[in-house]
Order: sequence, then C-alpha cells, then structure tokens
Amino acid sequence: MRVELGPDGPLLRRERPHCPAGEHRVRIRVDLAGVCRSDLKEVARERPGPSQFGHELVGVVRESTLPRALPTGARVALDPNVPLARTTGFATEMYAAGPAALLITAFPRIPAELPSRQAIFAEPLACAEHCVAALTRHAGRPLRGRRIVVLGAGAAGLLIARLAERAGADVVLANRSPDRAEFLRARGFEVHPIAALPASAFAAAVVATSFVRPDVLTAALGVLVPGGLALLYGGTAPGDRLPGLACDLDLIRRAEQAAHTTWAERPVTVAGSYGTTPVDFTAALAALPELPVERLITAEIGLPELPAVLRAQVAGRPLGKTLVRPSTPGGPVVGSRS
Repeated sequence: MRVELGPDGPLLRRERPHCPAGEHRVRIRVDLAGVCRSDLKEVARERPGPSQFGHELVGVVRESTLPRALPTGARVALDPNVPLARTTGFATEMYAAGPAALLITAFPRIPAELPSRQAIFAEPLACAEHCVAALTRHAGRPLRGRRIVVLGAGAAGLLIARLAERAGADVVLANRSPDRAEFLRARGFEVHPIAALPASAFAAAVVATSFVRPDVLTAALGVLVPGGLALLYGGTAPGDRLPGLACDLDLIRRAEQAAHTTWAERPVTVAGSYGTTPVDFTAALAALPELPVERLITAEIGLPELPAVLRAQVAGRPLGKTLVRPSTPGGPVVGSRS
C-alpha cells in the first residue's frame, strides 16, 4: 500500500509498486514517514525540479543486492538529494535502484537505540546542519559570539536556530504569523515577530520560510549590519529576483554561491544553502538525542488518511509535524491542527 502523487493529486494505491530498474536494488520496509513542507509544495504544484515526494522516513532493509553495505535488517533514513530511481516513501514498502555508491549514500544508517519519533527528523536536521555549515563557510569565520536571526519558524527554521545556538551563536528566531509563534511558545520555544526586529542588528540572517518571499528577504536585508550575510534556505524558482538587489536568487541558492552586492546603498552578501551531504547526516544523527524534536509532532496517521490530510494541509495552515505509520490500517487523525 502506498500514496502516490498523480495528475489529480495524492492517491492511495493498494497494490505493491514495481521495483525500478538499476544496477543494484534495495527493498525497504517503511516503519515511519513524515510529511514535509516540500511534499505539500508538490501537492500544490509549487515545487520545481525533480520530485522528492515521500522522502522523510525511517525504514528497515528487507532485500538488498549490497549485503555488506546495506544488509537485511539495517535501519536507514533516506537522503532524497541522491539521484536514484525509487518509489515513494509514503508506503508500506519502498524500492530503490541505482549504482552501488549512490544507494549506499542515499540510505544513511540509523543507530538502533534512536527512537523512530526522533529518527524521523534525520533528513530535515541534516538539511539544517548543511545550512549552518554553509552559514559558517560563507561568513568566513566561526559562528560563536555572532548575532544571527532566522526568519521563518517552521520546523526547518527552528532546527537551524537550535544548531546555530549549539555552535555558539546568539540566535533570534522570528516569524511573521502569530499562530505559528504561539504554537511554538506553547512547546517551550522562543519566537519573535519579524516586524519587531531591530534594524542593522545582525551579522547574518537566514531566510528559512517555505519560499523566499520578497517581503521576508527585504526584512532580512534590513536587519543586517553593513557587510552582513543573508543566507537563502527557503524555496526559490528559476529567475527569482528582488528589485534593487543585483543577483539571481535561485542560482545563488541552488549552486550555493555568494554574491557581494549592495542593498539600500549598503554592502551585503547574499549566499545560498541547498541539499545535504553524508557528513550532514552523520552530524544530524549525533545531535538528534539532544534536541527536543518530538515536541513538534502533532499527529500520527495511517496511509489511508494521508491523501485527505495532504489536501487539507495544502488548503490550510498546518502547524507541527504529521507522521505517517504505514502499518496503521486507518482511523481518526490524532492531534491534527489542519
């Protein structure tokens, strides 16, 4: 059983998927999956590029043509940025095929002692690790003691902020909408309104909203000290630009470039963070036990409910993380905010 994204949106299918062709193959039993903001973007047809639908997962290898590197019984996550032929992770079973090196990279091993409700955050936390590493690299110095603001208090922004704090930065997490801020405050996280941020106060600003909107990027540039760094993490589309800022936002983000330019007659650097590396997953899996990620979980559902939940979340404003347990036969959504 699986949920696929078709021309008319998400659809539940009960037959086993076909294994894609490739040099090597694995079959993964999916124990837990997570709904990511990029999944909702794909449902809404707002995400350009290759599909990554159903990529946050915790699974166990059931069959493998790589018995040493990916043995039967190995517990794995998925790096969706590795180019493989694969079926969706919103399923009881997922198949993947490709060259040995890519398969091994795509399925980082999860420690046996890490609970699934923590391990499900391995991929989003790896993306956040990559972002903080990019922030450090583009800044040209360690983050310790630097004042940084993260704009966008979704799961990605929250994880980026916590990792930057672990690196020694003085971090402010900010959001536009009061409902998300109240949601996080109720779970013990501090969030500030973007509109209340002081001007010219931060060495770096990370734009971690779902999309790099003109108003959010304008706010990020306005709170930077002269020569400050604006790091693009949120989604962009080919050709995206901000009037008055001389750079291609999508190119900068996807290529992880840095443009030294000006904004309001002041020097700024605009740089990008995109994707993950195996090092990011290693760091994320090591950090997960120390981060309160389970506070973000608001619902756990079965596959039969997923198509309706995805449509409802696209139409509404989902707060928190929805988990999908494929072995659950179906039933009411628990703790849903959508």
